[in-house]
Amino acid sequence: MPDNNRYEHGLERGPANHTALTPCDFMARAAAIYPARTAVVHGALRRSYAETYERCRRLAGALAERGVGLGDTVSIMAPNVPAMLEAHFGVPMAGAVLNALNIRLDAASIASMLNHARSRVLIADAAFAGVVEEALARLDDRPLVVTIEDSVEVGREGRGLAGESYEALLASGAPDFAWPWPEDEWQAISLNYTSGTTGRPKGVVYHHRGAYLNALSNVLMNGFGRESVYLWTLPMFHCNGWTHTWAVTAAAGTHVCLSRLEPAEVFRLIAEEKVTHMAGAPVVLGMLINAPESDKRRFDRVVEMTVGGAAPPAPVIATMEAMGFNVTHLYGLTEVYGPALVAAPQDGWNDLPLDDRAALIARQGVRHHAIQGAMVADPETLAPLPADGTTVGEIMLRGNTVMKGYLDDAGATADAFRGGWFHSGDLAVTHPDGYIQITDRAKDIIISGGENISSLEVENALYSHEAVLEAAVVARPDERWGESPCAFVALKPAAQAVSEAALIAHCRERLARFKAPRTVVFGDLPKTATGKIKKFELRERARAL
Repeated sequence: MPDNNRYEHGLERGPANHTALTPCDFMARAAAIYPARTAVVHGALRRSYAETYERCRRLAGALAERGVGLGDTVSIMAPNVPAMLEAHFGVPMAGAVLNALNIRLDAASIASMLNHARSRVLIADAAFAGVVEEALARLDDRPLVVTIEDSVEVGREGRGLAGESYEALLASGAPDFAWPWPEDEWQAISLNYTSGTTGRPKGVVYHHRGAYLNALSNVLMNGFGRESVYLWTLPMFHCNGWTHTWAVTAAAGTHVCLSRLEPAEVFRLIAEEKVTHMAGAPVVLGMLINAPESDKRRFDRVVEMTVGGAAPPAPVIATMEAMGFNVTHLYGLTEVYGPALVAAPQDGWNDLPLDDRAALIARQGVRHHAIQGAMVADPETLAPLPADGTTVGEIMLRGNTVMKGYLDDAGATADAFRGGWFHSGDLAVTHPDGYIQITDRAKDIIISGGENISSLEVENALYSHEAVLEAAVVARPDERWGESPCAFVALKPAAQAVSEAALIAHCRERLARFKAPRTVVFGDLPKTATGKIKKFELRERARAL
């Protein structure tokens, strides 16, 4: 920097003109300005921002009293209940890192994540007592267990979960706990695990700055405001709810919690709570469209619905619009705090025929506000490729809402950040108008109901069956889930006959239920001259089934 730059002399950074960015302040601000405004709705429960902020401070204070602080991990396994939202503020207010666990995972996966995260505390909904206890039994160093017992989910497994109750924990914390502002906005705020696209989940680390900026980007992109009522059809464990946990709070909107996704309840809440915004995977659209007519409700407003995963086809968009929803398509990954690209609508799109408009909406789109750069480039040279709609390259991203990196995995972090860009692994083209569209996936990932499934992980489960000689798993189109795992299996010559149902059951014993194949096809697997399985051919077969 030139010494003669007068804008840098006597104009130093200090506490009066610079503070670290943190989304924790969104809750403090909302409570100070709109203390009586409804922050949380859950069944018959209504809590104001003043009450919710106090509970977040109590949680932070209780954790601090138990020695939890900077660099410590607090895990939580819960559906979309108030405690899950409170943890998104209370845990980082204690200086700790929040690790929200996918409630659909099996005990072995949960145990692996708790071990890798070195979790000091596990806050768990009593509804998941069985899988949590099985996971804890696998650990040598068990975390302190805190049980959420007031969820509407309680009783699903017919028993409780040993540990201090969440409400007792909060009661022990100071309501006016003076939570420490992060000294550095690069400080970690959360840890989210990928779906294990290479067979082993990676721990993605978010920082306060990225969470703050991605939340504000979501406020702008979604049009959140004080009158916004957000229905939680998107799991809060997915990229911290795409940072909507912090975004809706930044706008002082209302969070309507929903612990179980049931179409009748979704329609009721939209109508009775005057919901304005929702988000989720394509499976949510399918559930609403295919709900019995008796479950559907009419409402007097358009509900904004953002959707990730596979792009909705024209008939789905038309049906959703007829029911009162405006659908916007997004693209993102765990590594970029959820949404990174959005099919931002242009003036005139609404005047186009449905099929033409659907084709535009189906594209992954343009960069989010906090993403500094997004391009389709040659993965080796990093040279941007022509915006001609045909030249295929890899989607690469950079900016403030790219992860810090993978926890305890410097090699994978360096590989992901080659050349100063985050390599998504997704192949795409750029259209002449600058909008990006995915054409294929570089990784063998199956996206089912918004969940990423590693084909390798499913194949390993199949190979563990004594009768299986060879196995290959690919995505098969699925009307409800978007995609589902389809297994092609060759049996050992001397093996006894095994049924499709038996192999599926075998996988379900070893994987989370949603990861198990829904279809098994028996026979020889096509191979290249070098003996590699031709997955592209199997994909064609799966599409034809």
